[in-house]
Amino acid sequence: MPQAVEASDSSPVLQDVVAFALQEARRQGASQYEVDASLSQGLGTTVRLGEVDTIEYQRDRGLAVTVYFGRRKGAASTADLGRDAVRATVEKACAIARYTAEDPYAGLLEPEYLAREIPDLDLDHPWGLTAEDAIAIARRCEQAGRAVDPRIANSEGASVSSQRHSGVYGNSLGFLAGFSGTSHSVSCSLIAQQGDQMQRDYWYTTARDPADLDPPEAVGATAGQRALARLGARKLATRKAPVLFSPDMARGLYRHFIGAIRGPSQYRKASFLLNAAGERVFPAFLQMHERPHILKGLASAPFDDEGAATRDRDLVANGILQGYVLGSYSARRLGLKTTGNAGGIHNLIVEASGDTPGHDALLRRMGSGLLVTELMGQGVNGVTGDYSRGASGFWVEDGATAYPVHEITIAGSLRDIYRDIVAVGSDVDARGGIRCGSVLIGEMTIAGD
Repeated sequence: MPQAVEASDSSPVLQDVVAFALQEARRQGASQYEVDASLSQGLGTTVRLGEVDTIEYQRDRGLAVTVYFGRRKGAASTADLGRDAVRATVEKACAIARYTAEDPYAGLLEPEYLAREIPDLDLDHPWGLTAEDAIAIARRCEQAGRAVDPRIANSEGASVSSQRHSGVYGNSLGFLAGFSGTSHSVSCSLIAQQGDQMQRDYWYTTARDPADLDPPEAVGATAGQRALARLGARKLATRKAPVLFSPDMARGLYRHFIGAIRGPSQYRKASFLLNAAGERVFPAFLQMHERPHILKGLASAPFDDEGAATRDRDLVANGILQGYVLGSYSARRLGLKTTGNAGGIHNLIVEASGDTPGHDALLRRMGSGLLVTELMGQGVNGVTGDYSRGASGFWVEDGATAYPVHEITIAGSLRDIYRDIVAVGSDVDARGGIRCGSVLIGEMTIAGD
């Protein structure tokens, strides 16, 4: 039987590995160098119809070495943290660097951006979960969902996962630091049946601290209720209408926005928001803030993947894009400064100034239109901004859900979609690195029969 996820702090061991690799890189003549060592471990189980479907215990380790000889870069990695393997990995990176072409933008982060203080963000909460514990929780979750109604005829399973990641980063600028973080989740996916029609839906809870998870019974019951609500789904005739994205679906719209303003998309000129800094991208009432130091935040981090300090910033103010999401390399390519986002965004908060109605108020404001609760497919072009995805949800009449709908496609241009945001809801979903409420779009094309 897989064991519980370990609670011991592996950072000191990883620091020793990183320090040794840095010494080796210096000994072998690199002018600049950086090393990242990590250890991930976790336990996951899935129960389906009361029976154990899968149990997995995972323990991964890795070391990544990057060296620079002037502006020539070499990189190598290994899963073996023994000294001989570390020494050989550094040698490989150095050998590669000697044969690569010079890149005038290559090199480590500028020293002035390094994190000087490492705040404790309360990210590490090991669960100590055994396989037997995980199985029992998954069974409780699934049983609660199946008990909602006799029409819950089948199950895709309930899952419990507990993960812990420790990482240490160091470079030749004198930076050497690391931290550990955990992520735990409970999820359930159920199938409702009425006559010949079957509908599936799911729900989940996730948190850094297991004490912050929703009760498994509540997760299962919500999954069951969502599956039931989709019974009797119809198709729609093709039309244009307002569209309301539920909070978990709205997150994807903002994820496409972040992808378009990332450094690589900008310097490669492969973005529908190319050179858009200073432009009004969203309505004037919309604000976006990056908040990297939220305690227990799922995307919180004291420093980025290059050791740059993470800081609060306003990414969108009064609908106007304030800047891009940059690491040091992309910043140099664009003639700008790093924003401490090597590795991604850290807790994006989307809010509206002034009126922030709840979900029901947004339905009433929409009047008639489509409520989207699930999206399918990958029909988004980051270069042109063309957006087309399969969707399901509910048709809304007179400010209330009238009937479920499925097998439709919603389409538009992301630039137009962003400008046509009518309202942002107060029903914020914090289960991810982007925290947002429902978002109401004035009009989109809905393709159906």
